[in-house]
Amino acid sequence: MERGLERGEMGEVFPANPEDGWQVFSSAQDTEGRCVCTVVAPQQTVCSRDARTKQLKQLLEKVQNMTQSIEVLDQRTQRDLQYVERMEVQLKGLENKFKQVEDGHESNTARQYKAIKAKMDELRPLIPVLEAYKADARLVVQFREEAANVTALLSNLQEQLGGLDYQDLNSRVSNLEERLRACMQKLACGKLTGISEPVTIKTSGSRFGSWMTDPAAPPGDNRVWYMDGYHNNRFVREYPSMEDFMTTDNFTSHRLPHPWSGTGQVVYNGSIYYNKFQSHTIIRFDLSTSLISRTRQLDFAGYNNMYHYSWGGHSDIDLMVDEGGLWAVYATNQNAGNIVLSQLSPNTLQIIRSWTTNHPKRSAGEAFMICGTLYVTNGYSGGTKVYYAYSTNSSTYEYIDIPLTNQYSHLSMLDYNPRDRALYAWNNGHQVLYNVTLFHIIK
Repeated sequence: MERGLERGEMGEVFPANPEDGWQVFSSAQDTEGRCVCTVVAPQQTVCSRDARTKQLKQLLEKVQNMTQSIEVLDQRTQRDLQYVERMEVQLKGLENKFKQVEDGHESNTARQYKAIKAKMDELRPLIPVLEAYKADARLVVQFREEAANVTALLSNLQEQLGGLDYQDLNSRVSNLEERLRACMQKLACGKLTGISEPVTIKTSGSRFGSWMTDPAAPPGDNRVWYMDGYHNNRFVREYPSMEDFMTTDNFTSHRLPHPWSGTGQVVYNGSIYYNKFQSHTIIRFDLSTSLISRTRQLDFAGYNNMYHYSWGGHSDIDLMVDEGGLWAVYATNQNAGNIVLSQLSPNTLQIIRSWTTNHPKRSAGEAFMICGTLYVTNGYSGGTKVYYAYSTNSSTYEYIDIPLTNQYSHLSMLDYNPRDRALYAWNNGHQVLYNVTLFHIIK
């Protein structure tokens, strides 16, 4: 299954927008009548209808609360308005009396006239204030009427959504989400049918190297691991996020107890697994404790450029992870230098099971695992394609033809990440990502 990836700041390779829905990419029937389809199924934590209903309910509650507040304000306003109106009458009466006094001022003393005039001057500015207050009171009444109309409209809209109680709706959405996740688990694996155009994440380091994220990391852990070079180096960079990796030099450096060999390292469940330089020893190094938690020799595996990929670089032993766990790709004298594929225990590094292929290791450009199938490229420079696939489920192989755009003409690392459903590549000093398309059969 292809899980949609989107570019964000740098390309079309990040997990799809949670707002996106499930989409059937293509569908047909095979000769036996089984449904065959490819699905774009992004991780989704909430149904959009559930979110809209929740927002509607919250909005309705806010309008109801606002209506109650308006009622209280209106009652207070009406009381104050009555007082203001009485005071307005008194003020106008006083103004009339003042005019009468002014008209007959000759019969009054100058002192009385001045006192009354001064009092009137103090009261006169209240007249426009009182007029404005009455206008505000009319606006409050109008606002209350409009709020009542909005409440009625929202109630009608809620009825149109089905008249469901929110808890009932939430329960139905949760049930649907569980069913979709169960479906997604069934569609977790498929056959590779296409590889997207590459997206360059960063340009850094030497011509050779590896970079990766942990496919078994908990949600929210998006650290990036970066290892420059293919031999006699033991410093691993840890970036807090993909954004930090792209835009900053904000990293932590880990010093490995032994240098690595090749570019076949992998970070899995908090540990880095790598081939110790000039040996066929596999090391599991715990990144949280900075301690070796397990070492084991990969018996009969060639090393020190005995059975490397066609580009060289001490790439004799290539470790990788897919939906089924940890794998090692190498070659032995016993298998005439052809690729041997072994599934390893992530905890003990013991070989669980091995498969021997008929593909010469030195003729392979690069290789990666998806859903228990080993995919091999025909080269590492120039025009490149995935042309050989070995299935561990059926212990069979086939020749295929899937183009792989080799933008910078020198691949020295190519690994699949089952969490992102993307290929991570180191291409001539460029860190690159590819999206993949998988083909599924729903039985």
